[in-house]
Amino acid sequence: MLKVDNLVVNYGYIQAVRGISLEIEKNEIITLIGGNGAGKSSTLMAISNMVKKASGTIVFEDRDISRMDPDKIVGLGIAHVPEGRNIFKKLSVEENLRIGTITEKKLKKADLNDRVGEMFDLFPRLKERRKKSGGSLSGGEQQMLAIARGLMLKPKLLMMDEPSLGLAPIIVEEIFELMEDVKKDGMTILLIEQNAMLALEVADRGYVLQNGEIVLQGTGRELLDNPEVKKAYLGI
Repeated sequence: MLKVDNLVVNYGYIQAVRGISLEIEKNEIITLIGGNGAGKSSTLMAISNMVKKASGTIVFEDRDISRMDPDKIVGLGIAHVPEGRNIFKKLSVEENLRIGTITEKKLKKADLNDRVGEMFDLFPRLKERRKKSGGSLSGGEQQMLAIARGLMLKPKLLMMDEPSLGLAPIIVEEIFELMEDVKKDGMTILLIEQNAMLALEVADRGYVLQNGEIVLQGTGRELLDNPEVKKAYLGI
């Protein structure tokens, strides 16, 4: 579904991503793990073309999207839920959800309402707060709203950057259960997650990044059992 080949991302004189290559098959959960500054978020932003690439190509469903505008990339079915949630805090929960379909100009009102209803079924807490402003929600509820807004697109590929950051364990558990549910419905997920153990437990495959390079890759189970990964990222 997605192929990243020899991706390089620079911030001034700093090389954040150093020629990485990875592939994602349809209906996989792929996770990127690594320490702060490893290049994980820069990789996702490069796929969305939110940061400039120094070199490399990104192909989605046999189409080169390396230089495509971000809104066109969204239109192809790639939703990006960035770190920090970035919801519209002055808009209501329901308005935030509706904005998730902004690239679908021909979407009928009835279909839009159906999608909002589906999100409220997935996230009952959001339904209870549908008329509340996004800024009035708790951190966990804002994260749910950010994910739900991404799902409103009905994306083929959902990219999530640190969805559990700063959240209570019970909310984290709900979010990871949701990932497995949407995967069963055929969605593909690219995940960055600070909790490497949780990420690898749900992932089909994973890549370990260090200083902008991929240093290890394998199935989720292989990486969970890898002594280097255990020591560096799992605290075992």
